[in-house]
Amino acid sequence: MAERAPSAVSDNDARQPAADGPSPRPESAATPADTTARPAQAGPGATTEATTAGAPEAGRGGDVDGGSGRGPQSEGASATDTAHHPATEAAGHPGPEGDGRPAPAGAAGHPAGGERLRFVGAATRRIARGIDLDEIVLGLCRATVPTFADAILVYLRDPLPVGDERPLGPVVLRLRRTDQLPEHVRGAGEGDAADPGAERPEPVPDLAGCAAERCEVRIGGPLAEVLRGVRPVFGDSSAARAALPELLGDERPVPDRQRTILAPLRGRRRVIGAAVFVRRPDRAAFENDDLLVAAQLATHTALGVDKAVLYGREVYIADELQRTMLPDSLPQPTGVRLASRYLPAAETARVGGDWYDAIPLPGNRVALVVGDVMGHSMTSAAIMGQLRTTAQTLAGLDLPPAEVLHHLDEQAQRLGSDRMATCMYAVYDPVAHRIVIANAGHPPPILLHRGGRAEVLRVPPGAPIGVGGVDFEAVELDAPAGATLLLYTDGLVESRLRDVWTGIEQLRERLIETARLTGPNPPPLEPLCDEVLGMLGPGDRDDDIALLAARFEGIAPSDVAYWFLDPRPQTARQARRLARRALTRWGLEELTDSVELLVSEVITNAVRYAERPITLRLLRTDVLRCEVGDDVPQLPRLRQARPSDEGGRGLYLVNRLARRWGATRLSTGKVVWFELALPPHAR
Repeated sequence: MAERAPSAVSDNDARQPAADGPSPRPESAATPADTTARPAQAGPGATTEATTAGAPEAGRGGDVDGGSGRGPQSEGASATDTAHHPATEAAGHPGPEGDGRPAPAGAAGHPAGGERLRFVGAATRRIARGIDLDEIVLGLCRATVPTFADAILVYLRDPLPVGDERPLGPVVLRLRRTDQLPEHVRGAGEGDAADPGAERPEPVPDLAGCAAERCEVRIGGPLAEVLRGVRPVFGDSSAARAALPELLGDERPVPDRQRTILAPLRGRRRVIGAAVFVRRPDRAAFENDDLLVAAQLATHTALGVDKAVLYGREVYIADELQRTMLPDSLPQPTGVRLASRYLPAAETARVGGDWYDAIPLPGNRVALVVGDVMGHSMTSAAIMGQLRTTAQTLAGLDLPPAEVLHHLDEQAQRLGSDRMATCMYAVYDPVAHRIVIANAGHPPPILLHRGGRAEVLRVPPGAPIGVGGVDFEAVELDAPAGATLLLYTDGLVESRLRDVWTGIEQLRERLIETARLTGPNPPPLEPLCDEVLGMLGPGDRDDDIALLAARFEGIAPSDVAYWFLDPRPQTARQARRLARRALTRWGLEELTDSVELLVSEVITNAVRYAERPITLRLLRTDVLRCEVGDDVPQLPRLRQARPSDEGGRGLYLVNRLARRWGATRLSTGKVVWFELALPPHAR
């Protein structure tokens, strides 16, 4: 049933069809002169020729900052659905694939009802093609200038509200974009070409260049009242005469009569801005039906801006989620260099379940992890984050790789029965030049040797994480200095154009070709990662890609001193003597006093509680590192010693003299370590 919608400015109470109702059927025998807008005849079914589906609903305004009022257009059927007709393209007007900028209809600037309807259809299609905020506003400007107006100013709230949130503070409108005819067009009057000798009119002033950039809407002011009313108004109306100076600035010239339309932009919840349509003085003024056109354009623009803001928020959340799920930067432990890459499946799906990580472990070891949760959605990214956090916690306990995968499998089952993932977990020891690897259904790693040979490591494949009840097996392999280990996800080697093993062989050949360019020296790590990603063709991006490359450098045996000491009272003196000998051999006598004092304090604390032999290790790298291990799992803590206490001050000395220090719990006890800076001559 049609709903009565009175015209916003006409004195005749014409009946307009409802926004959700069918479009009127024009008279087939009407001549061009009969198709202009005219008052409807009396009767319950009378309509006007120029009718759009975007007529504002009477009495449904709302507050500038929200409220229960609806926008001027229903979200149901639109006039754009009925405006397109094959005759449109025949007359030179753009269809859905056109640019949305039809030529003006009629020399006087008053388009007929059918022309006006086709213009609205083409303009709204152009606005709807935009995805982000700038595209939508640009679509409105390009669709209306010069067909509907000679200049347009689009103001949007700053900041734009998102969803149901209610912004705090005053409502501020900021000029987002302006558009107008070029200066040489604005300065030319009608009829110049026909009569070159005629007197040229005065140049038309700049309609959009001197508007205020920012406007704060006063509560209860004239601009707030117009925005609350939702309906477009002419610039010569009493409401607009007071509102336009507030919006554009007091010194902004506004064309007289009905040559300006102020149209509020209302989204789903609140007014989000305003659009000002302006015509030159030498052009026909706006008509009453042009208010309906402005309302339709404003409604489509506001709804598009709402969607763009929500889409932008989703993209921001996705980017932040992915950024926080992956490490900001990789650690650079002694004895290994690391590089990584991550590529999403597509720009529209920026989050996924692929991840990589590098976790420093006691003894200058490092855990290398690459995993892939099925799918590339928000859910996959959330599960990936939980598994990555679990892996970091398990690595901190220094569990063997197979045990880490076992606990990850249990965690995945607790998250849900359909939570599946693959994972590769490796631990590299630069002192022993060995690597221990465990696999859970992941593509095998590739080791690029120093001489240019690339081999696919034979690691038991295992079952994916989340299957449950499956044992994982670890293998220990040589990690020679100068070799490079590549861990990756299946998105790098598998696509619709090739299977996994074909992709792995192509990756191996790519590494061999890259290593051949650098000869006996290993290729630089960062360019190597770029070369690996360069093997992807145009159709090879079906999934996320995570890549982690580790260049093994190792620590020379001559830079390591290692002892086992029995937990007895004489152990502290023995440890000082051994440390002094090692420092003398390395030429670091300047550090003897500090090292003897700190080693004595740490060893004394270990002797007090340990029952099994204590380990003492000194490593000379870019710093001097001392590690003391025992079988007691309790970690030492700094505490405030009372004046009467005989102990409790050793860690204060360590904290004061050492460059860094810490304690790590192991599966067999703990390790307390500290580092001292090397003298200048030894660096």
